[in-house]
Parts: sequence; structure tokens; C-alpha cells
Amino acid sequence: MSTSTPTHRRLTPAAATWLVAEREITTRLRSKAFLISAGLLLFFVLAGVIASGVIANSGGFGDPAKVAVVAGTGAASTSDPAAQLEAAGLEVTSAPDRAAAERLVLDGDVEAAVIPGGDTPVGLTVLTNDSAPGEVMQALSAAPTLEILAPTSDNPMVAYLISIAFGMVFMMSAITFGTTIAQSVVEEKQTRIVEILLSTVSARTMLAGKILGNSLLALAQVVAIAALASVGMLATGQDLLLGELGIALIWFGILFAFGFVLLAALYAALASLVSRQEDIGSVSSPVMMLVMLPYIGVIVFNDNPTALAIMSYIPFSAPVGMPMRLYLGTAAWWEPILSVLILLVSIAIVWALGARIYEGSILRTGTRVKIADALKR
Repeated sequence: MSTSTPTHRRLTPAAATWLVAEREITTRLRSKAFLISAGLLLFFVLAGVIASGVIANSGGFGDPAKVAVVAGTGAASTSDPAAQLEAAGLEVTSAPDRAAAERLVLDGDVEAAVIPGGDTPVGLTVLTNDSAPGEVMQALSAAPTLEILAPTSDNPMVAYLISIAFGMVFMMSAITFGTTIAQSVVEEKQTRIVEILLSTVSARTMLAGKILGNSLLALAQVVAIAALASVGMLATGQDLLLGELGIALIWFGILFAFGFVLLAALYAALASLVSRQEDIGSVSSPVMMLVMLPYIGVIVFNDNPTALAIMSYIPFSAPVGMPMRLYLGTAAWWEPILSVLILLVSIAIVWALGARIYEGSILRTGTRVKIADALKR
């Protein structure tokens, strides 16, 4: 009869990485503060999209929306469009011909113009600047043809608001989850839990798990924001804007996923240099600047094609620069792919340095560890 000593099956690096990532995810999802802050962010995003859509469709607050009607438009239709618009509470202005009506719309003197013709049975066409005027479309007895004179991507104000949205989502998500990683690293180091964890998994595996777990949470939040914003735009009749944003939103999610991995590696590596929560701000300030500069840059240079082109290839600003160019239609199909490849190369370089810093400082407590000393291990 032979006996054998039981052996414990060692986890593969992939399984160990996922185990650490799962621990990070479950810890965050059990935090009431995290759930409340995430819920409030999603609520404000949805409320903002719906409010902007309602204001845009109603022509804003205060005076009724102004609509131009070309003289004689009602002759080709079964009812008088001017009378229908006035009955709906809109202010009707007369225009002599289509050219005059277009000028009134483009100059912003009226919200829309109704002219004869079109490919619908009602025999009317509604001219609008950049989006479907909900009140005008609803006031007419039947759906008219809609013509967009100036797409939203050509509207400086809309482009400015889109740049703020991309920059804000990127900055808030990166700072929120990047700070979470930094706090987690310091907490484990301060309580010496890291010593127990390192007896089971390697430092690089633990670092990879932390980055993976928080990156998945950050990406999930961005996807939820994009989905809620899309629902809000559809519910408020901003489907034209959503159509123009579609490709930009998809690439924003892809580039954010890679860009955040890059930032997360920096947050974790620099946080491992200190042993107190109070010191996180001082060591992570360089990464904070890398997060805030793209937000400022995309707002300031949203109408500067050259600056946006440069931003779309810098790893830290690509997640906001490239989507803006895709929305504006100034980027070729291959440029987002090149931007992702640059991000992948940057991640490899930052991971190599960050992992070495993390390994060389995670077990060293007391005073702040210098980066040069951490690299020497």
C-alpha cells in the first residue's frame, strides 16, 4: 500500500491575476460610497442629456419658438401650415422664398422654416439648422420632409459641448478609479496585508490584477454613461446627433480602455512609493496632470484641427482627441487603429517601468521611497 503526500495545485499567472482582479471588483461593489457616487454620476448624465434635448426641442425657455413660412406654402397642402403652427403657440414669420427662409434659419433668426415641396404626401419641407425641431414637426398635420442645413458637427457650440462631455467623462472616470487604485495600494502596504498576499502571488501578478479589476470597473462606467446618454438622446428626439456621434462613442470606449490601463499602471506604481494615505496626493500629482491636460486641451482646441490631430496620437490625450476628430469628420478610418497601436506600445513601456517600481517599493515602509531606489530594488 503506497501513500502519497497531497500537493496544492499552484494557480497559473492568469488565474492568479483574475483572482486579484475579482477581489478588487467585489471590494468596490460592496462599498456604499462607490455605488452612491456611481449612481449619482449616471443620474446627472441622463438628466443633463434629457434637459438639453427638451430645451432644444422647445426652442429654449421664455418666448415661443419662431418659425418662418414661405408665402403660398399652404396652397399645395390640404391645410394651412401657418395656422397650424400658430395654433400650437409658435411665432410665425413670413418669408418670400426658399433662399430667404434658409438665410433666416442659418442666421438663427428662426428655429426652422416651412417651405412647399418634399417627398411626403403632406407636400411640405421643414428646414432646420442642425437638429429636428420637435415642436414644429408635431404641430403640422402630417410628417413633412426634413432637411438639415448645417449638421451638428459644423455647429461650433455643439462641438464645444461635445468636447466638454468627452473631456469630463474621461477626467472623472480616470481620476476616480485611478485614486481608488492608489488608495488600495497604500492601504494594503500600511496594514501589511500585502506581505500576506505576496506569499501567495507575485508582485507583478498582484499589480496586474489591480489594474485589470479597476480597468473593468472604469470601462463599465463609461459604457453605462454612453448607453444612458444614447437612451436620453433617443427619448428627446436627438437621434440625428446620436447618429453623428455613433462611431466617436465606440472609439471613445476603446481608447479609454487602453488609456486607463496606462494611467492605472502609473497610479499603482507611484502609490507604492509611500506608506500613508496623506502622501498619495503628492506622488500622484504628475499623473493627475496627465489626466487634466487632455480635458483642458480638448475644450480649448476643439476647433483647431492641427492641435486635435496631435492630441489624437499622444497616449494620454488620444481617448479624447481622436473621438473629437471622428465626430468632426477630420480623421481617416485608419487613424484610430494607429492611435491604439501607439497606446499598446506605451502600455508595454509603462508596465515594464511601473512593475519594477512596484516590486522594488511595495514592501518598504516608513519614509517615501525614491524612484531611483525602487528601480534598483
